[in-house]
Amino acid sequence: MVGSTNGIANGNSNGNHVTLDEPSFATYPDLNGKVVFLTGIGQTGDQHMWGNGAATARILAKQGAKIFGCDLYLEAAEHTRKRIAAEGGDITVVSADVTSDESVKKAIDACVEKYGRIDILVNNVGRSEPGGPAEMTEKVWDAQTNVNLKSVYLCCHHVLPLMEAQGGGAVVNVASIAGLRYIGKPQVAYAATKAAVIQFTKATAVIYAPKNIRMNVVVPGLMHTPLVGMLADKYAAGDLQGFIAKRNKAVPMGKMGDSFDVAMTAVFLASQQARYITGQKIVVDGGITSSTG
Repeated sequence: MVGSTNGIANGNSNGNHVTLDEPSFATYPDLNGKVVFLTGIGQTGDQHMWGNGAATARILAKQGAKIFGCDLYLEAAEHTRKRIAAEGGDITVVSADVTSDESVKKAIDACVEKYGRIDILVNNVGRSEPGGPAEMTEKVWDAQTNVNLKSVYLCCHHVLPLMEAQGGGAVVNVASIAGLRYIGKPQVAYAATKAAVIQFTKATAVIYAPKNIRMNVVVPGLMHTPLVGMLADKYAAGDLQGFIAKRNKAVPMGKMGDSFDVAMTAVFLASQQARYITGQKIVVDGGITSSTG
């Protein structure tokens, strides 16, 4: 499915938060040669920006990792592949519907056929639809559950046995602070499923800790993403500038984050620098969940 996406910034600064077209990030030599299966590698919206999946793939590729990415829309996945390949990255992409067991298995089998193994799994897809339980239809509720939660289960269902047979691995899931607190707009299915992703991560991490498989979750806050325009249509009657201003104001640091804030956290958790971290969440939100606003 379309991934949860966050956009690269334009070299602007606001307070202490500086975003760069060429982000500065740590290097992780242990990731060189690792095989990454990453969902939601494409993005909808401004194609000059970088979504969560694309940014994570970009940083991992710069570490020398081999990227196998999937997206519901092959054209979107190909856009990311071309950008990363142009920087010298080893990347393969396919179209896959991560709410379908058959489609997920086919993509994972293709990854193993191409690269021989899967060392890192990044579950990145997500989608938000407005509504409380009285207004939301069953169809929308089920679709949200499938995209945000079932996709994580399906990928883990097929990848964890491979990692166990290989002797270990790392899984990074992407949730949202909507799973921790109300963030100002009615999106009950999104909130419920992202909370479930956090608990799925914690429970599964304990089960697989003796098997040398770590599992953690990145919990992004309000991010300036390629999808901000679509969110403004859903939640702010199309008032994009007003929507952006409202989101910036909600962040104690005064500005939304971007995709690389999320991606750098995901890459750290996938690396051996985080070798003793499992079953944990890292909140990347500029202070929102620590505030009363």
